Parts: sequence; structure tokens; C-alpha cells
Amino acid sequence: MIFFTMILLGILLGFAGAGGAGLTITLLTVGFNVPIHTALAVALSAMSFTMLSGTISHFREGDVKLHIGITIGCFGMLGAAAGAQVSNIMPTKSLTTGTAAMLLLSTAFLYIVLFRQEKLQSLINKHAVKATGLKFYIYSICIGTITGFLSGAFGIGATVFIQISLILFLGLSLYHAIGTTMLIILPISFSGGFSYLLNGHLDVIIFLQTICGLTIGSYAGAKLTRMASKNVLRYIVISMPTIGGLLLLCKN
Repeated sequence: MIFFTMILLGILLGFAGAGGAGLTITLLTVGFNVPIHTALAVALSAMSFTMLSGTISHFREGDVKLHIGITIGCFGMLGAAAGAQVSNIMPTKSLTTGTAAMLLLSTAFLYIVLFRQEKLQSLINKHAVKATGLKFYIYSICIGTITGFLSGAFGIGATVFIQISLILFLGLSLYHAIGTTMLIILPISFSGGFSYLLNGHLDVIIFLQTICGLTIGSYAGAKLTRMASKNVLRYIVISMPTIGGLLLLCKN
């Protein structure tokens, strides 16, 4: 049932072009009573594979800033490993609440990106900087460590947080921010997933069912994307972390 449910979720994610870690966690915990620590481990580990294919695709399109991605990704690995250790000792209820809160916070940022682009652009015009030298490494340490910790602790990709940080603090264009973010999340998800594995939370069978189902479904869903308007896709994208966060709160 997990496998077939993940195919359906994958179709939705491929259709909307979303990452879906939050909904994966929600489905496993609410729908199949998988322990929250295991659900986080599966979602974060599965993200490694989706980020790998996405990074390769964006690199071929020239949208990945390698130096920035590798630098922040390395610090992100450290943050993710630390976050996974904190998650390991957190009570189930606190971890579920924290994950739900992160999903709802992601919704708020997505709302700005998708529906208030003029305000985001105004913020970028006023405050965006192109950090170099020592300032670049200070910003990279902060961005990588903080977003990596959030990913490791709560099993989410922190995609929108990384993208906005790259635009505001390092002066990247939107296209470069999207591609570079995938490269950054790749080592973060691998580090976090491996840490969960060492802590004994990664269920290999559930992981295989999840990654296979999402891969098959997302491939099929991507074929349907052009059937929907841009406005419909925006509402679908923003609804997914919202639903995931609210369901986790209700379960808790």
C-alpha cells in the first residue's frame, strides 16, 4: 500500500514540480502509522535521489554555481548531521510539532514567492548583496549550517529558505538560485539520511517502496504539467506543505 500510495503522490509532485518531503512524512505518519523518526529518515534519504537527478539536469542547463553550491553544501552536511542527532533525542510529540511548524513556515515563504512576487522583488532590490571574500564564507557558513540543521532535524529540504538566502545574501538570479539549491540539498539530504541510518531510524523496506513509488509517479506526473494553468499549479504547490503541516498538527 505504501508503494502504490507513493506512486499517486509522485504523480501529484511531478505534476506540480514540487519536492514533497512534507507530504511524504505526513502520509507515512498519518496514513500508515510509521514512527515520525522513521518517516523523517525515509523522506530525507529519498530526497538524495531526487536532488541528484535535478542537479544534473540544472547543471546541464548552466543554472548551477558550483563554487557556491559546494561551499554551502559542505557546511550544510555538518548542520544536517547535527540536526539528525538533535532529532534522535527529541520526543515524538515535540518532533511532530516542530516538523508541522516548519511546513507551515514554508507555506508562508512560498506564498511570498508565488503570490507576492512584486514584494519579493522590492525586497531584493533594496537588500540583495553580492558577497565576496570573507563575507561570502561567513554567509555560506550561516546559510549552510542553519538550513542543514533544519533539514536534518525535521526531515524537510528547506528549499525555499535556501533559494531566498542565495538571492538576498549572495546575489544569485532566480534561475541560478533554483539550480544551485538542488546541489546544496544533495549533500544535506545524504548526510541527514546517513545519520538517521546510523541512529537506527531508517527502515530500508519502507524507503525502497517510497523511492520507487515517487520515481515512477513523478515521471508520469511530469507529463501532465502542461495540462494545467500556471495559476492552478501555484495553488497546488502552496497547498501541499499546508495540508501536510495541518494534518501533522491534528495527529499530534
